[in-house]
Amino acid sequence: MDTPMLKLYFAKGSCSLASHVALEEAGATYMLERVDLGSGDQRKPDYLKLNPKGRVPALLTDKGVLTENPAILAYVAQAFPQAGLAANGDSYAFAQMQAFNSFLATSVHVAFAHDKRPQRYADGEAAAQAMRAKAPAALAEYFGLIQERFADGRPFVMGDQYTVADPYLFVFERWLKGDLGRLADYPAVAAHHARIAERPAVRAALAAEDDQ
Repeated sequence: MDTPMLKLYFAKGSCSLASHVALEEAGATYMLERVDLGSGDQRKPDYLKLNPKGRVPALLTDKGVLTENPAILAYVAQAFPQAGLAANGDSYAFAQMQAFNSFLATSVHVAFAHDKRPQRYADGEAAAQAMRAKAPAALAEYFGLIQERFADGRPFVMGDQYTVADPYLFVFERWLKGDLGRLADYPAVAAHHARIAERPAVRAALAAEDDQ
């Protein structure tokens, strides 16, 4: 298989860290392009031409542009099968991983966004306050479910095999702090966070993003 030419558009401190770590874990050759969200780079014409959604991550491949972490993570796992980042030979196990990643994207991430970017979902300060007030309870529910997933003592999201679901969960483990909740309240999840933080690929990605 030919090695694809890849360029990852990322933002410091954002969910794009998951795709960045996956590329490191895969041993991929890739370039990085920082999108400064604070400066509005995501709304500039050049970036919108690449990704009309105006968000990160975006992965430029030799076949076109991929967006959305679940899609990029699945692509990396399948484009670099030798890295063993998914159960590529087991369609059911692969779908289970995708279900978890979809849960992170559509529930966990959205709960964080209700606190950090309520204007994305509703107008007015009253609506923003209501969403911010609800976010901790929603996150407690979601992290409670994730804690239950690790109740059997598994080291990784999918069991004994490290997959691209692990760096994706790691992103949200890092975000759970302050008024939104305490990672320490979910011991198995906290242990997962500590375990993933020690991986060389994670350290390399964080160093590259200057976000340690």
